[in-house]
Amino acid sequence: MHRPGTSSPLNLTGVWHGLYSYPVAMPSVSFVATLSDQGGWFDGTTEEIGGVGDALGRTLTASLQGRRSGHSITMLKIYHAASVHYDSVRYAGELNEDGTEINGTWRVANNWSGTFLMVRSRTAETATTREAVEQR
Repeated sequence: MHRPGTSSPLNLTGVWHGLYSYPVAMPSVSFVATLSDQGGWFDGTTEEIGGVGDALGRTLTASLQGRRSGHSITMLKIYHAASVHYDSVRYAGELNEDGTEINGTWRVANNWSGTFLMVRSRTAETATTREAVEQR
């Protein structure tokens, strides 16, 4: 339940840990995204270690721009150092009810696609809320 004075679980601001997977037998790639949400429009950055091709083993950074409408998320990731094969990825997903997971699909221009999952901890907010309730 959302209470006045607390941040909405739909606000995407924060640090997210993610994993994206390929549609073939290749290792999944983990990443960290830092997002800033202003009324459903958000931007941010990501960092990952490249898992395939010319990016293998390199640290890759990218910018994110996106939109949240209710629980639906769409975003565009633009790599700072482009790969020979592509420089941007489109994401579409759904935010869960408590605002801790985004699950969906990614796609690059040549129809290469896969799935992704992003999670964030609500530990600090949950601990503060729990402490306030316990003191009553």
